[in-house]
Amino acid sequence: MQVKKHIQLLQEIKGNMSSSKSYVFGRAAEGALPKVHKAEGLWIEDDSGKRYLNASGGAAVTNVGHGRREIAEALHQQVLQHDYIHPTAFVSPVVEELAAALARRAPTGIERFYFLSGGGEAVEASIKMARQIHLVKGRPERVRLISRWKSYHGLSLGALSAMGRTAFREPFTPLLGEVVHIPPPYCLRCSYGLTYPGCQLRCALALDETIQNIGPNVVSAFIGETVCGATLGVYAPPPDYWKIIREICDAYHVLLIHDEVMCGLGRTGRWFASEHYDIHPDIVTLGKGLGGGAIALSAVGVQAEHFDALQSAGGFVHGGTYSHHPVAAAVGLATLNILKEENLIERAERVGNVLGAKLKHKLSGTPHVAEVRGLGMFWGVELVEDKDSLRPFTREAQMAERVWHSVFQKGVIVYKAFGLAGSDGDAIIIAPAFTIIEKDIDFLIDSLAQGIAETIE
Repeated sequence: MQVKKHIQLLQEIKGNMSSSKSYVFGRAAEGALPKVHKAEGLWIEDDSGKRYLNASGGAAVTNVGHGRREIAEALHQQVLQHDYIHPTAFVSPVVEELAAALARRAPTGIERFYFLSGGGEAVEASIKMARQIHLVKGRPERVRLISRWKSYHGLSLGALSAMGRTAFREPFTPLLGEVVHIPPPYCLRCSYGLTYPGCQLRCALALDETIQNIGPNVVSAFIGETVCGATLGVYAPPPDYWKIIREICDAYHVLLIHDEVMCGLGRTGRWFASEHYDIHPDIVTLGKGLGGGAIALSAVGVQAEHFDALQSAGGFVHGGTYSHHPVAAAVGLATLNILKEENLIERAERVGNVLGAKLKHKLSGTPHVAEVRGLGMFWGVELVEDKDSLRPFTREAQMAERVWHSVFQKGVIVYKAFGLAGSDGDAIIIAPAFTIIEKDIDFLIDSLAQGIAETIE
């Protein structure tokens, strides 16, 4: 009964935000949303003058803050120079510059970048790319992809097939491709009931077992978020996890795809999250922060040897009307320049340590916070009904949504995560721009603590 009252109250609040009719098919189904007026730095202002601290960067997108003049000027100049140029007809210098800038910072051997719009597009392309690499190398029998449960990879059918988020998969189950999933590196709720490090990373060894069960010559690639994001409420694997995964992939000639759409380009305090684990993937996907929040831009990076193989067979069989777009590339290049010139990757690690320490100090001892975890500017707070048993709130309770709305009313925007424990389980993600200052960190943590206490207690 209490849950129903909370949900009814939230609907009334949202219903009062705006009464004007809209013709937009929006993403929010439950009532109207406030109308944005302006966004600058870490702050968003609605048309009533209320200001909100964007403590999640949307979906971990706005890494350099809103309204960067450098990005606006780069976009403007590129539109005047040349805007839409079909990539099969011309080479665009700014696209070349962006690829070179990424290659200078990418994991060893990643030297070629294929540019698209959204992160899901990049994942979709990476799955196809892995398949075609095997074809041109004389391994046509390698058709199967392995992924992980509780992962997020995008909503197009190929990416959704790879995804391990039950709520998003379920309505479209008949349409999904045959992707095999293994348990994630989620020590708090280990699928095997083990404890790290005594577990010997059973979740990583599951890949070897699964490849053998499917057939060693059948598997094309293994895809995983380098640091788990939206579906697990931020979870960094134990130190040796990716080393074991890389060794298994090498042993069976399985390609390793790192999905860094959310965790890449400084979000974890490194240019690429794989740097934390000192390994290099065969393919890496980027998105979100690559466009600085100003434009839709994603990329697929691939090892030089795989690129050469594809080129020798006539190139990658793929495309897209807005692929390799010069204006998007100009925005991406401007974003990378800001990250470099303002030392924001280093700042994400340094100030991120402060953010994490304060989150843990404020929330770790509270009765309904199971864990505070993360690195860099990427943190998750897992909420539970009972801390001792880790019993999650049911999905019906909509706890993540209710906490989100409470915090939103206080003028702070965080990000919701749910489905961490089967279909149940909730977490809040904090992923602000790398420019956040300590005063704003204190405001967001106090607001989050109050929101959790008021909603759950």
